[in-house]
Amino acid sequence: MNKLDSDLLRTFLAIIDSGSMSAGAIRIGRSQSAVSLQMKRLESVLGQPVFDRHGRGVVLSAAGEKLEPTARRTVSLLDMSLADFRSDELAGSIHLGIPDDYSKRVLAGIIAEFAHNHPAVEIKVHCASGAGFPEAVAKGMLDLALFEVEKTLPHQEVLREEKTFWVSSRLHSPDEMNPVPVALFDRDCWWREVALNTLRESKRAYRVVYSSESVAGVAAAIEAGIAVGMLGESGIGKNFRILTAGEGFDDMPVSKLVLDRRPGETGAVVEAMALAIRRAFETTKPDRVPADRSPVTEYN
Repeated sequence: MNKLDSDLLRTFLAIIDSGSMSAGAIRIGRSQSAVSLQMKRLESVLGQPVFDRHGRGVVLSAAGEKLEPTARRTVSLLDMSLADFRSDELAGSIHLGIPDDYSKRVLAGIIAEFAHNHPAVEIKVHCASGAGFPEAVAKGMLDLALFEVEKTLPHQEVLREEKTFWVSSRLHSPDEMNPVPVALFDRDCWWREVALNTLRESKRAYRVVYSSESVAGVAAAIEAGIAVGMLGESGIGKNFRILTAGEGFDDMPVSKLVLDRRPGETGAVVEAMALAIRRAFETTKPDRVPADRSPVTEYN
């Protein structure tokens, strides 16, 4: 008799949370062919496909959407039941800083994996722009933090690198205005200083018409056509146009997402959380989500 296997459900959820068959295979430590066979077995049991192909990834079918909540409840109950029998769990607390413009999916993946594996540890999460995280880590206010830098320090672990570009709206031409209107990140972000320095060095007249703490806020201003701005490659969608040096916008640096920890921190709880973070960023490409935005105006 056909029946739902919890192992198949775990693989199913790993594919959902990572966005593709290959990334799901990495997350659970199996080959892509083994994961593919598991999904064929699951679809055979259900008699319906659970995924539809979408570019390089997959999206849930109607049957997959129906199955997902049941799969999550089942796996969660099994994990909680196992945790009740464990006697060698880590205990304590950890204070984690994560930029608030990363997707909820990534944060949820980190917390879910860690909490299932270490239910006796209290997790405190601070979501903010990330600009204040280096100081908070240095002062011991955060045990671990993720933030973006241009240049790394020896103790920082690079999780992801991304090219940055000057971009404009594909439907508007604010880059042709003089002075050119610019949308930037807030005053504590190094991206802001890099952007302003390149404009000054190119002798380009500019005026800052919009500031935001979030990627989504800056992107919205650019897409609306009120300004040009600096974005990472992953944030450049079909409604944007990359500006070139020939148009008066110099090449921009590579941004590095780093994992930093409190000085001298080598405890087992921190190491376990660092592992969960590493796994989340190895198997996903985080989307960005909106945060607060606030307009300001200044002139060079």
